[in-house]
Amino acid sequence: MNARGKFRYTLLLAGSLCTAAPSFAAETAETVETRISRLEQELAELKALVPNRPAAAETTNTSAPVKKVEPSAPLPVSIGSGVNVQLYGFARFDGSYDTGQIYPGNIALWAQPKSGSSNDSEWNLTAGATRIGLNLSGPDTESMKLSGNIEFDFLTSVSTENNQAPRLRHGYLKAYWPASDFSIVAGQTWDLVSSLIPFVDDPALMWSAGNIGSRHTQLRLTKGFSTAEKSRVELAVAASRTIGEKNTTSGVLATDTGKDANIPTIQGRVAWSAPLLVDNQPATLAFSGHYGQEEWDTNNTGNHKTLDSWSCNMELSMPICKKMTLAGEYFTGSNLDDYWGGINQGVNTGTVKEIRSNGGWAALRYTSSPSTSFSIGAGVDNPNDNDLAVGARSRNQSIFANVINKITPNFILGLQLSDWKTDYKNAAGSNALRAQSSLTYKF
Repeated sequence: MNARGKFRYTLLLAGSLCTAAPSFAAETAETVETRISRLEQELAELKALVPNRPAAAETTNTSAPVKKVEPSAPLPVSIGSGVNVQLYGFARFDGSYDTGQIYPGNIALWAQPKSGSSNDSEWNLTAGATRIGLNLSGPDTESMKLSGNIEFDFLTSVSTENNQAPRLRHGYLKAYWPASDFSIVAGQTWDLVSSLIPFVDDPALMWSAGNIGSRHTQLRLTKGFSTAEKSRVELAVAASRTIGEKNTTSGVLATDTGKDANIPTIQGRVAWSAPLLVDNQPATLAFSGHYGQEEWDTNNTGNHKTLDSWSCNMELSMPICKKMTLAGEYFTGSNLDDYWGGINQGVNTGTVKEIRSNGGWAALRYTSSPSTSFSIGAGVDNPNDNDLAVGARSRNQSIFANVINKITPNFILGLQLSDWKTDYKNAAGSNALRAQSSLTYKF
């Protein structure tokens, strides 16, 4: 192609592009407008579906105070049967230093006799009070609420210190009819007798030192009555398992003397509660007791002795002011080792007779803030010397003071100082000072 031909071809191509440009531009502009219109319509539809939010200027205002995000409450899990299950518990460390040996060590029950190595001071470190549990609820009916509890810890002697076996604390079901204020509890849980818990940081709860009552398998019936605008009376009765000593009489097959008895233990409690000194903080006055039997075989021909186990108890919980509470219990009875009374002595196996005992505890707690409380108190358990063998524990007392601080709602520090003094029949007494601390992660 010569120069003139190339020039003519170039002009023809340029003219074609110029004539096509208006139609291309018009088609492009029309497509963009259509797309913008469609997007605007979709955006309007989305705004109608999504709730309004604050403008960006409002959400980025640095001068406005920032609200602290509160941790959400744990949500229960519903299993296939319609039962709601809530996991709870805590991991706990306990450390103590004793100027003399305190039995059994990880918890405090009494001071050991001062003889030989038992006079030495000692350290105890344990995680056995660590606890895990399940709260169960539902499915309810129109008239009845159904609930239950399963709870374990590791404070048991059927293990080694670093291989601790779990111990069942609670395992029960509860059916409650709100309209009639009536409930049925079946399973293992706290006894009705002496139901208060001292303000101590030791997991032993001053057992054998003035506080009685434990946990037993039972069938319990409870009925409540409203006696005035803010007062209430509660009546409860239970049939519970009797756990006796092992019969060690020579020539007799060792059996559980409580299981061998003809009747279960009967427990009862009547309690009255109403605000007295502080509004919306009711005081409680209660009386409780139990009666059971143990059957001690004296030979292999069926002869036996029936020994009684009984108690009469009084308890008082009294808010003195909004930050201070006074509480205490008194007990008297015989053969109370199954309830941590009599300094854990129920029967004189030499005479095969019940050991009578009485005692109690009192404590004062001051809550200086929602996170910190201070407590002081004392307790004593005093068996009847005439019922004891020589060398048996004849009196046990404890005086304590502690502070509990919630560093956070889930991280708790406890510090306690207690003085223990234990007397022995016709033998030297013993005393020890215990300094202990606890760290708890609660969930």
